[in-house]
Amino acid sequence: MGRLPFDPEKMAISKRGQVPRVDSAPERATLTVGQLAGRIDAALRSGVPSSVHVVGEVGRATHRTHWYFTLKDEDASIDAVLFSRAAARSPSTPVVGERVLVRGRVEFYAPTGRTSLIVDRLEPAGEGALQKRLRELVDRLRSEGLLDEAKKRPLPVFPRRIAVITSATGAALQDVLDTVRRRCPSIGVVQVDARVQGERAADEVRRAVLAVGENAARLRVDAILVTRGGGSMEDLWSFNDEALARAVSTCPVPVVAAIGHETDTTLIELVADVRAATPTQAAMRLTPDREALLRETISARGVLSSAIARRVAGSRAELERVTATPALRDPLAPVRLRGTRLDRASLRLRSAIREHATDGARRLDRAVRAIEAYRPPERHASEGRRIDRAEARLHAALRERLRHEHSLVGERSARLSRVVTRATGARRTRLTHATSELRAVSPERVLERGYTWTTLRDGTLVRAPGDAGPGSVLVTRTAGGDLRSRVEGGAKRGAEPEPDAPGLFGDADDASAGT
Repeated sequence: MGRLPFDPEKMAISKRGQVPRVDSAPERATLTVGQLAGRIDAALRSGVPSSVHVVGEVGRATHRTHWYFTLKDEDASIDAVLFSRAAARSPSTPVVGERVLVRGRVEFYAPTGRTSLIVDRLEPAGEGALQKRLRELVDRLRSEGLLDEAKKRPLPVFPRRIAVITSATGAALQDVLDTVRRRCPSIGVVQVDARVQGERAADEVRRAVLAVGENAARLRVDAILVTRGGGSMEDLWSFNDEALARAVSTCPVPVVAAIGHETDTTLIELVADVRAATPTQAAMRLTPDREALLRETISARGVLSSAIARRVAGSRAELERVTATPALRDPLAPVRLRGTRLDRASLRLRSAIREHATDGARRLDRAVRAIEAYRPPERHASEGRRIDRAEARLHAALRERLRHEHSLVGERSARLSRVVTRATGARRTRLTHATSELRAVSPERVLERGYTWTTLRDGTLVRAPGDAGPGSVLVTRTAGGDLRSRVEGGAKRGAEPEPDAPGLFGDADDASAGT
């Protein structure tokens, strides 16, 4: 526990600022205490009416068999008592802070030296002055928003230090220290000594609140507790000071106020962030319970351990599931599987290549036979001879017709000329079409497109690499002439052709059209 170096000067001044006067010359007659008490009682009986009516504000009040209370105003206070018989007939009960009108007599009780007002009737006389002042203060601060719940700040969950502003000799401080030490001794307490009762109490508490607020960061203070024990309304009136309430409302750290008892409410408690009924309750609000924290820690550790165990078990099961997969048990299995698939695909590809080559060879043979059977030059000559024969027959018929029909020579000659012209044009058109078709399927046209065919020296057509052994002389026919070459090494059978290369007669559609 630390103590803030704040020790304002303490002074005791009488309320009116007067010093009691002491006579320099004491009386020569010596009285006993009883005699003095008798004289006081006689003076009261002779100087005060037997029945008086007094208006005042109720201070302390105790309701038992008899009602004991104080009656006060701004200048003085007097003890009063309402005995049980009169209390049973009273229409009202004395309430602290209430303004009342009483009727009774003044008595001096010699055994205790106390002067009391023996009340036989009590009735309300309107609102008390102190209560009225307090209500006006509360209304004004509420209108300014100082009492709004929305402005209340939450208390720190685990404060580093708590500044306790109270009297160093009061029981409230010991209650706070004992509670903090019992609940959470790791939290530090900074004691700020200040008066909590009297005329200068409000100013000292205000200065203490301001000093702690300004030095909160340096002192590592996270909350302030302003407290004192119980007392009458007059004893607690210092905590109804407006300047003190404003200092509490502007304090940079949360403020807890625990003034008096649960039934007592002061202005500072209304402005503070949190109000507590007693100093012990305030300390409990500011400090976490060590035992509760320990229980929560143990519970959290159990929950965390269970969660970790479940996570580990789940991860272990996942690991076992993953390690049980074929890819991890035998990493080369997928490679072997894909190798097998590749071998099968290679066999299918070789088979397809052979079939394609065989089919191409058959189609080539058919094309060669078709070309050989077609013989374009002979067909051209045959057509020419047919035309010649037709022309000869035509000329002979014309000559014969001229001889017999000389008279119709003009007309018939013209008609004949037209017929001959049409017939000749048709024949020539057919010849032209036939010539174009022959040229389209002619081997020379295939060679002109960049293709070649290869034969051995004796003219045998080379259809596959195996048809020519090492040292064989090859004759390759191109569009521009023949090339001769010699085979130096053996060629592998089933060589894969380029997939996009056209056939000997162009695309498949051209080749089929040629056949």
